[in-house]
Amino acid sequence: MPCRIVRVPAEMDSPSILSWLKERKDPGLDVTGTVRAILDDVRKDGDQALRRYTRRFDAPNLPARMAVPVRAIRSALREVPAADLDILREAIANVRDFHARQAEQSWFTTAPDGSVLGQLVRPVDRVGLYVPGGQGGETPLISSLIMNAVPAQVAGVTDICVVSPPRKDSTLNPYILATAALLGLTEIHRAGSAWAIAALAYGTRSIRPCDVIAGPGNIYVATAKALLVGEVGIDMIAGPSEIVILADDTANPAWLAADMLSQAEHDPLAAALCITPSPKLAEGVRQALAEQLPRLARNELARKALELWGGVLVTDSLAAGLDLVNAIAPEHLELAVAEPFGLLGRVRNAGAIFLGQHCPEPVGDYFAGPNHVLPTLGTARFSSALSVQTFCKKSSVIATTPDYLRRHGAKIARMAQLEGLTAHARSVECRLEKP
Repeated sequence: MPCRIVRVPAEMDSPSILSWLKERKDPGLDVTGTVRAILDDVRKDGDQALRRYTRRFDAPNLPARMAVPVRAIRSALREVPAADLDILREAIANVRDFHARQAEQSWFTTAPDGSVLGQLVRPVDRVGLYVPGGQGGETPLISSLIMNAVPAQVAGVTDICVVSPPRKDSTLNPYILATAALLGLTEIHRAGSAWAIAALAYGTRSIRPCDVIAGPGNIYVATAKALLVGEVGIDMIAGPSEIVILADDTANPAWLAADMLSQAEHDPLAAALCITPSPKLAEGVRQALAEQLPRLARNELARKALELWGGVLVTDSLAAGLDLVNAIAPEHLELAVAEPFGLLGRVRNAGAIFLGQHCPEPVGDYFAGPNHVLPTLGTARFSSALSVQTFCKKSSVIATTPDYLRRHGAKIARMAQLEGLTAHARSVECRLEKP
């Protein structure tokens, strides 16, 4: 059976569950050395290195010009069925409306002495977005393009560059191009993996360097982003996907199994857990998983994920289950209980929370509006979803007056002296001296 039922805490306690799930962070595949070499190659050889890697791994006959012509981006709208374009337009509108509410304003406050304090909010100048092509370029992650581009646009970024690995024939899937056209994006380059990330960071003759890089990818992409932290803004270093469902005996076990499988099909490292105080529901979920799994297109992948990182955890109470949820701090949390809003205030750690039994996780992945780029591997304890703020920078504004320095200058100088920074103190004191 691909999924086990575990009694908590009789068989596993919270620390052992957390330790088990964190094993997904290091699957034993270290590509740091390889990626570092790729970064160095692109930094030195630019477009030549980009073409060399792309021709070797993706498109043997890639033309010299890696940029997709603007006319090809726009013409892709004619290759996608009108009904699909309508769905994409509606999803983009929903995501834009949600993120518009995140926009922050610059602010200033003036004291009676005339001193001014404030914060200046500005978008970064240029953003690079990575869009995986999917299996052989035939399952493009169009939702990732939407989820990354829209908050950057809402932030006010007008210079956005997209990179995506080409198919073997050197083309990009028309759905990627059509989605870009609907978003008003015109700069797309046919390059993927770590070499594309390097180009966005360092720049080449054809790709100007970016201030922030966002977008999901495989272990080579994730490692490249990790190595570039501090040199360029990085959205987040995402780990394997995960879902935790907290359910009571009112839940439909077939629906819960379907929701667990929606994450298990992502990746052999994906975690799918159901937490419930109901042994009857636990058994129902286990049986539903066994029934539904063989019918999945990616059933072998999902089976492996469930065998390694799936399970139904039976707790003594719903409250104990909620404590376990907060300890796990999952990327996705579904509250499949009779009164989900009654529990919402007690959820402290989760990337996204789905309330009720008619709100499965894919609603947020694709359409509702909130961002699907979420913290994984327990990092929801201290981090948040990708947002408009990911593409903004904030500058403090300070303007003080002679009166301010007369009243506070000696205090400031004294604090500097306590730290042994006499030049700091002097820069204030010289302004207090009479001419």
